[in-house]
Amino acid sequence: MHPNPLFRSDDRALLEALIDEISFGMVFASTPDGPRVAHTPLLSTGDGAVQFHLSRGNALTRWLGGETALIVVNGPDAYVSPRWYGDRATVPTWDYVTLELEGRVRRMETEGTDAFLYALIDKHEGRLSAASGGEQWSANETPPDMWRKLLSAIVGFEMEVLAWRPTLKLSQKKSAEEREAIAAGHEAAGSPALAQLMRTLLA
Repeated sequence: MHPNPLFRSDDRALLEALIDEISFGMVFASTPDGPRVAHTPLLSTGDGAVQFHLSRGNALTRWLGGETALIVVNGPDAYVSPRWYGDRATVPTWDYVTLELEGRVRRMETEGTDAFLYALIDKHEGRLSAASGGEQWSANETPPDMWRKLLSAIVGFEMEVLAWRPTLKLSQKKSAEEREAIAAGHEAAGSPALAQLMRTLLA
């Protein structure tokens, strides 16, 4: 988390929306073999927990149950050029959105992991169907023997989030006029999501 409190937020709905929109993150933890990280889809339960799964062969899997871990969800980010400032006699910086989640992790039973996978698939298949049309794919289309085999190859986890640490660094130190110029610069440079966040969150 950035040390400047200007870049923080206590808006829990916003943080939940960030997890929901990105739905992917990195899980960090210390293990007897040293620090390790895994990349995984995420699903918020909406009541203060986040679920994910790892391959049984992942370096983190056997150590995570009952341990404290850190999940990082990265939102949009982009370089900020001094050419967008009123005074160019300065230095570049970076605008970005990220969320750190710290909490205790428990292993889920097979039934819980199964339910998590169904919920995850329904969520993303629903998004695809809404965005591009076509019939939504269902997990029930996977032959039962294949599903059981694949399910046995992963482990589901749930983190009880004890600390939410967001960083929303969106050029807040600049004037409203300069922020709009920066947002326009981000948009033109191919970062429209960051520009939109600047315009909506800082309006």
